[in-house]
Amino acid sequence: MRAARQTSPDARPEHAALRCLIVDDNAPFLSSARDLLQHEGVEVLGVASNSADALRRTEQLHPAFVLVDLFLGGECGFDLAERLSNVSDAPAVILISSHSGEDFEELIAASPAVGFLGKASLSSSAIQALMRHGRQRTLVGAEV
Repeated sequence: MRAARQTSPDARPEHAALRCLIVDDNAPFLSSARDLLQHEGVEVLGVASNSADALRRTEQLHPAFVLVDLFLGGECGFDLAERLSNVSDAPAVILISSHSGEDFEELIAASPAVGFLGKASLSSSAIQALMRHGRQRTLVGAEV
């Protein structure tokens, strides 16, 4: 078993920093997000629609970051973010939602996530900005 990642997300090589897993229970969003991010140079290693699949795929694929929807059907994205922070070689977690991040600002700040992106603000450049700022708990697209 490998030790948990000790380096910050921005310490990884540029190509490794753009390897991700997307976790959302909305199939059309998964498809659109994958297409958008791949078009912008992000390597989408896979997608998952629930916590169990997300954890399994994270252990298999070793993404640099995982995009996690706040609401995964009957599951909670905050709980998944916590669980992901405890896997070996833990990836950075970026929480996403179509809801305003301002409504969840305290929960986002208390989570191990590096930040939040409104789904309408999802882009490679927004992800890279969050990864550079790390633990500052940035809200991007909070007005969504």
